Amino acid sequence: MLATGAAVTTALAQVDREKIYQWINELSSPETRENALLELSKKRESVPDLAPMLWHSCGTIAALLQEIVNIYPSINPPTLTAHQSNRVCNALALLQCVASHPETRSAFLAAHIPLFLYPFLHTVSKTRPFEYLRLTSLGVIGALVKTDEQEVINFLLTTEIIPLCLRIMESGSELSKTVATFILQKILLDDTGLAYICQTYERFSHVAMILGKMVLQLSKEPSARLLKHVVRCYLRLSDNLRAREALRQCLPDQLKDSTFAQVLKDDTTTKRWLGQLVKNLQEGQVTDARGIPLATQ
Repeated sequence: MLATGAAVTTALAQVDREKIYQWINELSSPETRENALLELSKKRESVPDLAPMLWHSCGTIAALLQEIVNIYPSINPPTLTAHQSNRVCNALALLQCVASHPETRSAFLAAHIPLFLYPFLHTVSKTRPFEYLRLTSLGVIGALVKTDEQEVINFLLTTEIIPLCLRIMESGSELSKTVATFILQKILLDDTGLAYICQTYERFSHVAMILGKMVLQLSKEPSARLLKHVVRCYLRLSDNLRAREALRQCLPDQLKDSTFAQVLKDDTTTKRWLGQLVKNLQEGQVTDARGIPLATQ
């Protein structure tokens, strides 16, 4: 009986794989592509080797890029419809799958595919189709940085991803802000990324200014998840000596007082990071006899 059950499971799995092959083939034809995109995007979590199958099958990546490029005319002027947004986001979901997979990630970067998504990150329209498009595009970059691979950071630093993320962190929806801040956090956590951002005062001050604006906004509309990433970015910046010196002058007061005590009451990790940040900024600081910091010359 058990053997029969196993055979049935194997047969079903084989049927399922046949369907996957069929949908991948259907991506090459404009007539069958939309449904194939929908079906494959639904299956991306349950088929572990979908990414290599997509990457190595003939014409598939070209078809996915064609879906992306087809949307460019709808960006400016902003006329993107919900239907167009859903369709291209299914293509982006498949690219995210390729970006996440260890077998296909390097080739994905070498082909500079993330650059095709940057026009979507440049958009500023607040309509739902555009919000969804930006969020899904950020998801692809987020999947890349989540791997903590040096080659990912090296690639991203040659592109405009930092200013793009900063703009979304300033004016996007809460969810988009959270993913954009997570991407910045991952770049900062890499030594090369931290050195790059702290290399010039202009880069550092742009990052610090946006983080400061976010803290102010969070004090009015709290979000524990977003605050966690913001605090982690500040803490990592404080590992750089020059940035630490500058943060002593520009760290928002809301991170030094009890503004966020209620929001963080159950979040021991962020509370610990915040405590460490304040401690980092106090270390090596010159004080007078009363313990009050002296202004550095």
